[in-house]
Amino acid sequence: MFTGGADGNGHLPRPRRPRRGGLGGGGIGAPPGQGASTVQPHPAAPPCTDYDMAYFRAYSHIGVHEEMLKDHVRTSTYRNAIMHHQDLISGKVVLDVGCGTGVLSIFCAFAGATRVYAVDASDIAIQAMEIVRENELSDKVVVLHGRIEDVIIEEKVDVIVSEWMGYMLLYESMLGSVIFARDKWLKPGGLILPSHASLYMAPITNSQRYHDSVYFWRDVYGIKMSSMMPLAKQCAFMEPSVETISGENVLTWPTVVSQVDCYTIQAQELETIIATFKFTSMLQVRQKSKKQANQSLDGNTQNASPSSKKKKPDVSIVLSTAPEDAPTHWQQTLLYLFEPIELKKDQNIEGSVTISQSQQHARFLNICLKYFTGDQWYVKESVMR
Repeated sequence: MFTGGADGNGHLPRPRRPRRGGLGGGGIGAPPGQGASTVQPHPAAPPCTDYDMAYFRAYSHIGVHEEMLKDHVRTSTYRNAIMHHQDLISGKVVLDVGCGTGVLSIFCAFAGATRVYAVDASDIAIQAMEIVRENELSDKVVVLHGRIEDVIIEEKVDVIVSEWMGYMLLYESMLGSVIFARDKWLKPGGLILPSHASLYMAPITNSQRYHDSVYFWRDVYGIKMSSMMPLAKQCAFMEPSVETISGENVLTWPTVVSQVDCYTIQAQELETIIATFKFTSMLQVRQKSKKQANQSLDGNTQNASPSSKKKKPDVSIVLSTAPEDAPTHWQQTLLYLFEPIELKKDQNIEGSVTISQSQQHARFLNICLKYFTGDQWYVKESVMR
């Protein structure tokens, strides 16, 4: 399974990667026959907006790809999944959706693919062509510079591989492009890597964040600046924040917000996701600073992991972004409350979380968190841009 993370504002700058996707919750692929795809011969291509063009331009920056490639957990897990499915890739035709520098396409060529179509809408595709030539794979890897919705591929494919996961699994909405490619080109019984993804959520505590971003203003070099605190809270906690936390920050067992089956999910299902939750704190906390949409909504705790169900149904390759696992560039996506909540051991927190694609642009996410604890209801609304 693969996971994702969320990014934020204020305390930490959002990583430069606009997050076309990383390995986000789920699984790395099931063999042909498990979870046959829903075939639509000619799905309609969505329009390419100004937001899309800005998104593609952001992925032309070398720093974005350097960050992803240096994420050893991410890249090595994909490589392991591809090599594990070598018997399903060798001699087959592969489609890499959002290929970036082409690393996954090259892994597939190493696994014996007869032909790999590597598709990317950003100008990094030009560099991918050079990398393919440098590795003497031009006879196997065909780089196509354009949106997956617009390119022409004149044959069906046996395998689709894509690193589509974003922060909090679903940020950037690249999964829709994978669905488009699946419905247009994947043969019945074909393989998708990753095959499944899961998004988790759990309440966490992080008093240091409040201290650094808010309480700092109480005394600045001997000058009282408490009047800045309301503005500091708005700036630091209005939007979701992408940070790295540890398992020690998590107050309860996580709950599942969403599960994605890449063989069957439809684009309409991604427009709005609603989940209810009920947590019981395992610790006593004086200041419960955030609810992490674990995309784990990490805090969403972001545990969106693509997992690979292989020939052995009891074996999976998982890429996790959970706080207790090795850190990734996705980190965790956190929704900070404007006011800390004191929490007692065994105290219940229940409510719902709604994640919906923004009307402004589908790559943005609206998050509405409603929760009840200590005889009071609270609401926190955020937009992940």
